[in-house]
Amino acid sequence: MWRRRNTLSQFTQLASSKFHSHLNIIIQPTSLRLFQISDTHNRYGLITRSSTTAVESSSGSAKLGFSGLDPVRAIGSTVDTTSLGARGFADVARHYGRCYWELSKAKLSMLVVATSGAGYVLGSGSAVDLVGLGYTCMGTMMVAASASTLNQVFEVKNDAMMNRTRRRPLPSGRITIPHAVTWASSVGLAGTALLASKANLLTAGLGASNLFLYAFVYTPLKQIHPVNTWVGAVVGAIPPLMGWAAASGQISSLNGWILPAALYFWQLPHFMALAYLCRDDYVTGGFKMLSFADPSGRRTALVALRNCIYLIPLGYLAYDWGITSGWFCLESTLLALAISGTAVSFLLNRTKATARRMFHASLLYLPVFMSGLMFHRVYNDDQHLLTTENTNDNMVMSHPTTTKQESRNPDKVKHTKGNMVKSRPPVAYASVAPFPFLPVPIYAPS
Repeated sequence: MWRRRNTLSQFTQLASSKFHSHLNIIIQPTSLRLFQISDTHNRYGLITRSSTTAVESSSGSAKLGFSGLDPVRAIGSTVDTTSLGARGFADVARHYGRCYWELSKAKLSMLVVATSGAGYVLGSGSAVDLVGLGYTCMGTMMVAASASTLNQVFEVKNDAMMNRTRRRPLPSGRITIPHAVTWASSVGLAGTALLASKANLLTAGLGASNLFLYAFVYTPLKQIHPVNTWVGAVVGAIPPLMGWAAASGQISSLNGWILPAALYFWQLPHFMALAYLCRDDYVTGGFKMLSFADPSGRRTALVALRNCIYLIPLGYLAYDWGITSGWFCLESTLLALAISGTAVSFLLNRTKATARRMFHASLLYLPVFMSGLMFHRVYNDDQHLLTTENTNDNMVMSHPTTTKQESRNPDKVKHTKGNMVKSRPPVAYASVAPFPFLPVPIYAPS
């Protein structure tokens, strides 16, 4: 009787310890979970062996670690540990997926991908290669994720001192530095290789150069000199150039530089507003921003306003160079004037409220600008065809054979809804400063 009570007491203690081990499984790493699951099986064996005879312990079920256990209970415990293992695996996957998402600065990287995709569309003709666009965006995303991760690896101590960044994966200890470096190296190499194989070497070279510029030039400069903001603006201007290079195979055309120029000038008011709003946090983190050496905020506001003004002529240039229609010229100018107005307001009244208004205006400017650029774009194929026709038919050149070319090539005849209308495309457009929005066409003499 006493021996049976002692056995039941031992059974109760071991069952209680088993219950606590199940609770620990939820919060401990996978290796410990697997060890505890196997240990749980052994405890089942110890429990049953203490309450069964030697004949029962020599049965075939003892080879599985469930000696003398009822088959239904054995199956139930197996299902239980399997579900715990699956749940643990899902928790680990969710944990590291969240860490990779934050290390990659996924929202910022998706903005980089959007600018690269816009550059690809602008560099394409009337038909956009969607597969090539997808590969370019994927490679750009991987390179951007690698650069952002390396940035956080180098700034882990600074991030730990700032309220805005101390909850990131590395300062909070949710992931180790060697793990983050491995992630950054693998995804960066894979992204560069993808761009080289599916786009071209020029695009891959731009991507690798931008990764190096961001991680190894811009990042250390943040703790040395305020010029880091201008270097960062160059970094932000390269992705649309990557998209253009992936689509056209070259970056020598001035048409491919409109969107990079817009991104470069846009980033200055955007980050000047951010640096003013987070000035105390940046000082705590040890970052050398222009606002740190500008207590009044006047220089910060002047830099922001100057670069907002630089955005004004971009719409006209896009129209004058044949990238978009005239409507984009008007829309882009109004948009640039609006963000310039917030910069003027910030200059006249340097407070956090006006800085926040300029920051929000910058957030609105970029997606509207890129959307208008896509919507009003003129297909390169059509523009190239028009240029060819003008060159062959009506272009006036200071060459002795001009008269012979005009006599050999009569005016084109255009068919419009059954009517025969003679058409003479303009040779060029008059350009009168500053920023003429309705330039006068110049025709060849008939």
